[in-house]
Amino acid sequence: MPNVLSTGTSALLAFQRALSTVSHNVANINTPGYSRQRVDFEARSPQFVGAGYIGRGTQISDIRRVADELANARLIDSGGELARLQQLSSMANRVDALMSDKATGIAGLWSGFFDSVSALSSNASAPAERQNMLGQANALTTRFSQLQGQFDMLGREVNGGLVAGADEINRLAGEIARMNGQIGTASSAAPDLLDRREQLVAELVTYTGGTAVQQDGGALNVFTAGGQALVVGTQPSQLTTVPDPYRPERLQLALQTQGQTIRIDERVMGGRIGGLLEFRSQVLDPAQSELGRIALGLVTTFNAGHAAGMDQHGAMGAEFFRVPPPSANAHAGNAGDAHLAASVSDLGAVDGRNLVLQWRGGTWSATDASTGVAVPLAGTGSAADPLQVGGLSLVMSGTPQDDDRFLLQPTAQAAGGIGVAITDPARIAAASPVRVQATLDNLGSGKATGLRVSDPAHADLLATANIEFLDGDSYSINGGAAVTWAPGDVIAANGWSFTLDGVPAAGDSFSVGRNGAGSSDNGNAALLAGFDDRRDLNGGNLSLNGAIAGLTTAVGSAARQAEYAAEAQGVLHEQAQAARDRVSGVNLDEEAANMLRLQQAYQAAAQIISTADTMFQTLLGAVRR
Repeated sequence: MPNVLSTGTSALLAFQRALSTVSHNVANINTPGYSRQRVDFEARSPQFVGAGYIGRGTQISDIRRVADELANARLIDSGGELARLQQLSSMANRVDALMSDKATGIAGLWSGFFDSVSALSSNASAPAERQNMLGQANALTTRFSQLQGQFDMLGREVNGGLVAGADEINRLAGEIARMNGQIGTASSAAPDLLDRREQLVAELVTYTGGTAVQQDGGALNVFTAGGQALVVGTQPSQLTTVPDPYRPERLQLALQTQGQTIRIDERVMGGRIGGLLEFRSQVLDPAQSELGRIALGLVTTFNAGHAAGMDQHGAMGAEFFRVPPPSANAHAGNAGDAHLAASVSDLGAVDGRNLVLQWRGGTWSATDASTGVAVPLAGTGSAADPLQVGGLSLVMSGTPQDDDRFLLQPTAQAAGGIGVAITDPARIAAASPVRVQATLDNLGSGKATGLRVSDPAHADLLATANIEFLDGDSYSINGGAAVTWAPGDVIAANGWSFTLDGVPAAGDSFSVGRNGAGSSDNGNAALLAGFDDRRDLNGGNLSLNGAIAGLTTAVGSAARQAEYAAEAQGVLHEQAQAARDRVSGVNLDEEAANMLRLQQAYQAAAQIISTADTMFQTLLGAVRR
């Protein structure tokens, strides 16, 4: 009878614990990262009585979580990649919205400015048209500055995301390391603690990307996507942010370990941090550089064209726009006192790429800042022989030391510094500085057309020149040597040129002389109105209009690609979650069946105890008699 009571009691306790486990599963059906738990039963050691062994009931050998480590690892990896792509997509869409929206983009005001130049060419002496052109120019430069300001704000958001991300990574890494110490060996760990640690690892990987590797003893070591250790056993690493050595306003991530601060390569980070860094390097920086290249192209070409005209005061055109020169930022670790002053020498060769210039062994070398690929470099850096690289000229001052480096940014700051250099509408050089006139008694059909100024700095540009045709196929300028002429040939001298429609007769003459102050001539304005279609970029293969369209398209394409990639990764992550849930998720139907089965078993065990009690009471009653 004691054996019956003991057997029933052991079964009652075992089934009670099993029912508690089922209820624990049901209670945590919505708990993130929870793995359902399963009770394992085993028979209690039998007892030798008389001639044999008698069973002593059941007991619980283990309560363990149901988990597939491969499925969990896949879910953690896909979660890190999804966080990276979602972060990249979110930030890239904001740049796309800035560039493509009519209210914030540059295309509308760009068209408005050149439309105002075209309107001025139709009525060059009208004060209203001149004032409108200045107003449109100021609106355009303001929009450039606004976009640069928005890009700078996005850069500061990336900095803030890195600071906040580093703090959260450190918190999670410290918590995982602490739980590694609590858990000890995996075989004796509480299932809920294992779930909690795995959930913390998943959260950590969403910030950094990477993997978790279980070591001997049950601890989880966590590494970033680039292989940097975040948690090793009970020792967490510390992430921090440090200023970029070339641009202190820009933050970078660094790992603090063994008393050293080691910068982390941005290209090997995953998760949200990787998405932020990838956005900054692959979307924000290229968009900012290309916007600056467009601003630089506008200023360089329009100023050159404006300098070839004459304003209403009778002076040659002054600088219409202003823009800051390319920047060459010294590395924080430079030992020398050298400085580099950069200027544009060939607009068609400027591509906006950031370059690193390094002084080593008494000579300069240049590499692409993003890829490290060598870039052709010529010159010594002196005023007489400037360094020539990427369409820029650089003059060195001071003395460099070995391994001194500079970050050359040809266009990154151009959009933020562009402005209108004139305020007086009368200073708009709409007129050609010279005009060509035919003598009234000319007999031929030749008519001057297409007068252009090719060299506004020519010393004799404004001097009067007389062109006399000696016969139908030759002419002289100011009585000089005869020059052969054929229909379509350009007549040029003193920095100006024009062509003739028709055929001149012998003795026909033309004069080219200075335009007067207050002229209503529109020759230069007509040329300026078409500068947006001139192919001055990419070695003469790309117009400013084409560059604006290309920038908008490139940003939109990057945003769409990131969005599509995030959507695809979202599907993969859902599949990974489903695969994990098939093994570890709580199924209410299954738990209900288990509960019913265990309830019946519990009732049966209680009945055994009741039967033992009846037997014992009967035995006591018999003894009393």
